Amino acid sequence: MQLNSSIAAVVTGGASGLGEATVRALAAQGVKCAIFDMNETKGEAVAKEVGGVFCKCNVTSDEDVDAAFAKARAAHGQERILVNCAGTGNAFKTAGRDKQTGATKHFPLDAFNFIIQINLVGTFRCIAKSAQGMLDLEPIDGERGAIVNTASVAAEDGQMGQAAYSASKGGVVGMTLPIARDLAGDGIRVNCILPGIFETPLMAGAPPQVKDALSASVPFPKRLGQAPEYAQLALTMITNGYFNGEDVRLDGAIRMAPR
Repeated sequence: MQLNSSIAAVVTGGASGLGEATVRALAAQGVKCAIFDMNETKGEAVAKEVGGVFCKCNVTSDEDVDAAFAKARAAHGQERILVNCAGTGNAFKTAGRDKQTGATKHFPLDAFNFIIQINLVGTFRCIAKSAQGMLDLEPIDGERGAIVNTASVAAEDGQMGQAAYSASKGGVVGMTLPIARDLAGDGIRVNCILPGIFETPLMAGAPPQVKDALSASVPFPKRLGQAPEYAQLALTMITNGYFNGEDVRLDGAIRMAPR
């Protein structure tokens, strides 16, 4: 797929971090970008900078997602690109004992479901609704669209406390190939990136010694990943027409330790 001003894109979680970097990289190629995010202030600011449109959207809500796609398509037309970056995490051991009271406890099921609904179901919701719209597009060089999902290295080597997060991201990895197969006959490609430890707004709040230790744990290069590096791979997946059904780690060769 050639990137130019005739192409529209939707990026979920596009107001910050990996999503924002992807929005900026696409916009630099002339692509018309819609940002789906909960952060209205940051989303509107980024959209204004890149000449895009902000659509406030909670990916766990059918109504929100439908309204966001309607707004994006009214502004730019049907998107040919979807990049799913919306996601979050938490950390609870599956079961354990309270250090102060000695009482036993388990991972709160509502907290587990919360992560699954955002990271996994929310991603699928956006894929299904975007792909449905892409079906009505005329193919360009036989292709109607390209979708990029975001998982995590935790999908393959999750750490202690990451049962929900790893399950959600493992689900994103697991569904990428069957979705690619579902949509192949209609000229829509689907791929997935598994980022390692990246310099994101969440990580920016960590103490310097924590970031230094995390950087040292990366085999090479010994630093945190930068959001534009994620965006570069996303654009490669979008523009390379033979890239389909793949799950690619982007992690400096790190393999996460148990904790």
